[in-house]
Parts: sequence; structure tokens; C-alpha cells
Amino acid sequence: MGRQDQGELRFSPEELRRKYAAEREKRLRPDGIAQYRDFAGIFSEDDPYTPRVERLPRHETIDVVVIGGGFGGLLTAAELRKAGIGDFRIVEKAGDFGGTWYWNRYPGVRCDVESYIYLPLLEEMGYEPRERYATGAEILAYCQQIGRRYALYETALFQTAVTEVRWSEKNRRWSVLTDRGDVLDARFVVVAGGVLHKPKLPGIPGIETFAGESFHTSRWDYAVTGGDAGGGLDKLAGKRVGIIGTGATAVQAIPLLAQGAGHLHVFQRTPSGVGERGNATTDRQWYAALAPGWQRERMANFTSITAGQVPDRILVEDGWTDVFLPLVDAAASDPANAAEQRELADMRNMERIRARVDALVDDPVTAEALKPYYHQMCKRPCFHDEYLATFNRPNVTLVDTDGVGVERITPKGVVVGGTEYELDCLIHASGFEVATIQTRRLGFDMIGRAGQSLEASLERGAETLFGLHRLGFPNLFLFSTTQAGASINFVHVLVELAEHAAYVIRKAREQGATTVEPSREATEGWLRIVLSRLQGFGEFQRQCTPGYFNNEGNLGGGVLRNVGFVGDANEYFAMLHEWRAAERMEGLVLTIDAQQEMTR
Repeated sequence: MGRQDQGELRFSPEELRRKYAAEREKRLRPDGIAQYRDFAGIFSEDDPYTPRVERLPRHETIDVVVIGGGFGGLLTAAELRKAGIGDFRIVEKAGDFGGTWYWNRYPGVRCDVESYIYLPLLEEMGYEPRERYATGAEILAYCQQIGRRYALYETALFQTAVTEVRWSEKNRRWSVLTDRGDVLDARFVVVAGGVLHKPKLPGIPGIETFAGESFHTSRWDYAVTGGDAGGGLDKLAGKRVGIIGTGATAVQAIPLLAQGAGHLHVFQRTPSGVGERGNATTDRQWYAALAPGWQRERMANFTSITAGQVPDRILVEDGWTDVFLPLVDAAASDPANAAEQRELADMRNMERIRARVDALVDDPVTAEALKPYYHQMCKRPCFHDEYLATFNRPNVTLVDTDGVGVERITPKGVVVGGTEYELDCLIHASGFEVATIQTRRLGFDMIGRAGQSLEASLERGAETLFGLHRLGFPNLFLFSTTQAGASINFVHVLVELAEHAAYVIRKAREQGATTVEPSREATEGWLRIVLSRLQGFGEFQRQCTPGYFNNEGNLGGGVLRNVGFVGDANEYFAMLHEWRAAERMEGLVLTIDAQQEMTR
């Protein structure tokens, strides 16, 4: 791995542009994200991993409620502990900590960002990851270790879903209501509900009629398949298995499914770009020699590269940096024509991805169908060393739908192009809702001052400071990608947001503030900063093949107001650091008592 030679062109850019546009047109649908169906009503949303424990409702007055037990909630709670704030409660709908790593236990599940920058608090925890790319089981166990280390289990309400968060102007507190009948009156609320937790299903006619075994990858049914996340799916022996989807989840699950199934049919709408993973066990000598502060430095280095910046040295060389470094080098080689040079470098990258398909897949027709034709970051790149070669197995059939998708599902199986593929087991690898409105994904709305709904405010377009504080929603900290920093390594973003939220809560407590919220001037100023960073982002996304990155090709309405802080997330983090260092709480309105307000 490493920087790629730019070399002379061995392809026609104009022909590739036409091919990309044609492939995009095949996949555009007037219903956009409405093409997907709600998970509920077709499959159970119940927790299959932890038996439900009944308990009495709680009625508590508490300083902080943290909603979510994934990395965002864990990091926030850990930072509150460090700040000396112990009066908090974590509310989590799952049966344990872990977030998306609690729900995703499908065969082959593994993180595609290296564990040394993805697993947070490694230095504080004194933990050495087993491999460069951690398995889902290791990540889940690590989340549980964080929970034990910071005494978070005693604060957690598991198997508890929030149903509403409502502000009381009289009490200057939030009421957090749950499906267990809890009423938690909180001074501050931190919503760290994550971005990949609400499963989605394709809106295929007849999806609920299939008579065989069927489930979504985030609720994997090992009673049906046998085995575990490491494979050994022995109950599928002799069975006809189908999987709908060829995104990041399917790329990891398909090789192990193929080993267990009598025959596996893979139904594809859009192929993923699949590069080399190159996993390895951790070099213990190298790891032990790392100097204090190494993880933050490594995180920042990776984030900088994947934002298109040129660091003094490269600390992480992997599939992700192979994607971005050629673009960085190309733009630096001809600054006057940087956009054009980046496009050509991207095309070279994708030519290499397509050449890898030819090198690994024997059948030329199957190989051609597996080749992605779009700019590399139009969809999340994948990295796997066994996926493509799996299609050489005699018991694996790729059913390419040429961008149209599955026609319908029947009690017997799946129909594509008028042909019915009879199946015993059908698996949906259709991922999670990302582009839908955040309150839908969270499963509850937040009602702020004067009965203002967060859902309605998002439909108009967000009004935030740093993407974290919301106008009209005092004492609320909302972790999301809306107007906030974004990175391939999203845990890096969560580390920074958790530190910032804990800082503001600590300062507000020290100053005796009853409420903290952004001023309108601050939110308008922040929006100008966010929009100024777009610089062609909207046009690039409009040219992309439809997917969750570009709202399935629909960028109208308030979508651009709800975009993330595009560009180098390290710049966003630096703004947070500088803001805190100034000790002025600039842009926030602090109410010290009912009569006195201070605008910072």
C-alpha cells in the first residue's frame, strides 16, 4: 500500500464520465429514500441477544441524562466522570453497551477502520487490540470494558427506549419519558443515539409474504444458520440461501455464507468498490513502544489524509489512505487545476478497483457485473480479501439486477427480470437509515421552548452552534453529522463532541447557569461557516450514483442546511479547542436565574 504513481492515462475520462452518468440514471428513482420500508411490522425489533428483565418505573430528578450506550454515550459518560460529574443516567434501548456493535453480530463482522484509531481511550484503558482491524466481538467486549472501567453499569437503564424529551420552561429542565414508564427530570440532556442503528428494508413488493426463514443482518438469527460470527453456519447445509444487498455488511457476510449454504444467490443493485484489507495481528513490540499521546496524533493524521490534506508524515497506510493520497498528490501537482486532477486520480483509483475484479473473478460476465462505475466516495469503499474470489465458488450465483433492484418477493423466493429464484432462507443486507430525519432514526422527538419540535426544525433546516447546540433547545447536546465535523473514523468525531459537551456542562454548573443555548446570531454565523466549506459539494453529490451519502440523489429542500462540516474535520476540532481555551462560552446565552441572562 502507499502512494500510487499517477502515470499517463490508460482510459478515456470522457467515456468514463458517460458511463458513470448512465449507471447513475439507471438507479435514480422518484421516490428517493421513500423506496425503503420501516423495519417494524415486517421483522421484530426486539432484542434477540439479551432476555428482557422487568423492572418498576423510575421517577428521578437528575443532572444529566445521556441517551445512547454506544461509543458516543460511553465517551460522554467517561468525560463526565473525569469532570467530577457523577449525577447522570444513561438510557439505552439495547441490553448492554455497544451501540451498532451490539446489534451487528452477523458472520464476518469487522471494522474497516484500523483498531488503533477506532477504539477510543486505548491509552487510558491500557488496552492492546488483537488485530489491525477489530472484529465486532472484540469491539463489543471493549465497549463493555469501558462501561466497567468508568463505573457506568450502575448508571445505565438498559432495554429502555426513550419515547419523548420535553422542555419545561417553568422548571427549566427536560422531562425524558421512556417505554418503561420512567420520568427522568434532567437539567441537561446529551443525545448520542448514533447514526447506524435503525435498520431499513427495501420497499420490494411482497417482502412480507416470503414463507421461508428471513431476517435482517442486524438481527442475525443463528438459530436458523447455526455457527457464530466466525462462521460455521452448518444449519444452512443443503439450503438455498439468498441475500439482498452488496454493501459493506454483505461484503463481510457473503464469504462465510457461501461456505455454509448449499447454494447462495447474491442479489445486487449496485456493486461495491472492494479493495484489499490486509489485516494482521498487532505487533506487540511496536505497540508497546508507542509514545504517550500517540493515539490522538494517529487519529488526527488519518483524519487529515482522508480530508484531502497533506501531513508532514503518514502514520496510517491502509486501504483508506490508498483512496485519498493519490487525490492529495494529484491536486498538489497542479493547484491551478486541482479539481480536474483529483477527478483523474479518482478515475485511476477506480480503474485499479475494477482491474482487481478481473484479477480475482474467473467468469468474465460475473466480473463485469461486479465492477463499480462511479466516483469512489459516492459510496462507502469496502476492503476485503475473500469477497470477490467467493464468486468463483460453484455454489454461488450473482444475480445482478442492472441497477433496477429486485422486482418482487414471493412466498417461494425472489423475482428478478421475470425469473423466480426459489429460496429456503432470505437475508436482507440493506443497512441502516442514514438520510432520514434524525428524530425518526432516534425513535422520539424533542420538544423545546414554546412547544417547538426538533423534527419540524430539521425539516426547515437546522439552526445550530457547532452542530451540537440547537436554537430553542436549551441544555440539549445533540450528536449528529448535521453542521458538525465528519470523518471516515466517526469515533474521532465522537471523542471531540463528548469532550466539548462535558466541558460546557461543567462550566455551566460552575457558573450556576440554569440554561445554556446558542444565540440566533451565533447559529446564523455558524451556518455561514458550514456553507462556505461546501465548495462544489452539492454538485459532486448530484453526480453520484444514488445512495445514503446523497439522500438517494435528492438534495432539495433543507438538505444542504443539514449537511455536515465539509472538509478537514481537524479544522472543526481546532475550532472547538480554541473556543474552549478562550473560556468565554462565546455564542452561548447563559441564564443565571430567572431574571438575568448573559450572552457570551
